[in-house]
Amino acid sequence: MPERSGGSGGPSRWSVGLLIFVMIGAAFALGIGVMRVIDASDDYGRVLRSSRDGGSPAAIPAAVQPSDDDDDVEGETVDVSGRASRFAILDEIIEVLDKDFVDPAKFESIDAREAAINGIIDALEDEHTVFIDAERYRLASEDIGGSFEGIGATVNSVDGAIVIVRPFRNSPAMQSGIRPGDVILEVDGESTEGWSLEQAVAVIRGPKGTDVALLVRHADGEEELIIVTRDRIVVPSVESLPITDRSGNPVADIGYILISQFTEDTRSELIDLLDGARNAGLTQLIIDLRGNPGGLLNATVETTGEFIDEGVILHQVNRDGEEEEFSDRPGGAGLDLQLAVLINEHSASGSEVMAAALRDHGRAVLIGVTTTGKGTVNVPRRLSDGSVLYVSIARYLTPDHAQVEGVGIVPDIEIAIPDTGFEAGQDIQLYVAIEYLRGEYNPSASDDSAETEPEIVEEDEDSEQEESGSEDQTQSDSEE
Repeated sequence: MPERSGGSGGPSRWSVGLLIFVMIGAAFALGIGVMRVIDASDDYGRVLRSSRDGGSPAAIPAAVQPSDDDDDVEGETVDVSGRASRFAILDEIIEVLDKDFVDPAKFESIDAREAAINGIIDALEDEHTVFIDAERYRLASEDIGGSFEGIGATVNSVDGAIVIVRPFRNSPAMQSGIRPGDVILEVDGESTEGWSLEQAVAVIRGPKGTDVALLVRHADGEEELIIVTRDRIVVPSVESLPITDRSGNPVADIGYILISQFTEDTRSELIDLLDGARNAGLTQLIIDLRGNPGGLLNATVETTGEFIDEGVILHQVNRDGEEEEFSDRPGGAGLDLQLAVLINEHSASGSEVMAAALRDHGRAVLIGVTTTGKGTVNVPRRLSDGSVLYVSIARYLTPDHAQVEGVGIVPDIEIAIPDTGFEAGQDIQLYVAIEYLRGEYNPSASDDSAETEPEIVEEDEDSEQEESGSEDQTQSDSEE
């Protein structure tokens, strides 16, 4: 960091110190809390990821993740030279508090630096502009890399509680008895009350072979202490799974693809599965975007473009009101498929972009409930100590210029699923998608049902795939 531009020529650490003090002063003056941190699902690069409510991971919350754009986080630095005189009074404030404050232990226990940073950020009233320290940034970066060490589950923050969205198939979490909808009450004996999603992910993750004790409350209200042994979790972003219809019969005439997040490999993984569907003679496909927190901007555009021959996939509007269009090249591996897309309240950012684009271009019917409403593009700015400030630089709009931020994407067929659906093993949203594509959909038959993962056709254990998905990491959901 450069020295001050003033005549004193003071060292850079003086500028850094003064900046910290000003941030502390702002935090105290605004009365802002101390511990707000970024959700684990926010990653490096230009991101369409959801924010803190899974909308979110959000869920460590949450529009589209890192991209190959020119926003190189390693090269971004912040110059605070010349600002010392504006904030010199903060040094005096800190000295007074340190000397005279009635509860010295309380003052000493405060992480004044983080309190000041978060105070300033909170004053912006933009939940997507967030500060993340170097270690948390490292964990967040693992999400988009396709593997990490942890229990193997997607989590979200719901009304201040840490909730399991779904455990990955055959993961330590699933094998230990963790269920969708479980509320994590304690981690290793420590209450999760007041925890951010990012904080929960950072604590629950850990080295392969180590144990973590989770006190959870199941959907039926029962509390259970579950010990999970962590492992290396491999996270493919796209999976094709066998499904059954409402009567429990295997579905062979319709393909099913789960896109859990948008990474560098999503498009290539998708094309392989679409080739398989074509070879099987399938003409209809269900794309499941439920719980998808977003991902890389370029990956989202490229993946969506496989189903749209040509046209705008999203509009991006910057701080000056300037608009940029994102389109994919003509052609695509899924142009000849009839589509139904599943969405829910945990579909955020990149998944909202894809769902809206497919509908606006007349390529798909959307089934489920209204999505998160994360319509902000974020880029990371590397700070001098290795930490990162994610900054909201633009809003994105659907191809039809509809707002996403704070609104979400409303489905064409709205199907809400009670929590009891997790226990009942019924996925009414999936059933409706199957019936719609078959021309058998009857709205009156879709009431009083429940949500869970797609019902899997049981085969011998050796042939089963390992399930994976995405925060969050945008962090909407985050992965543990």
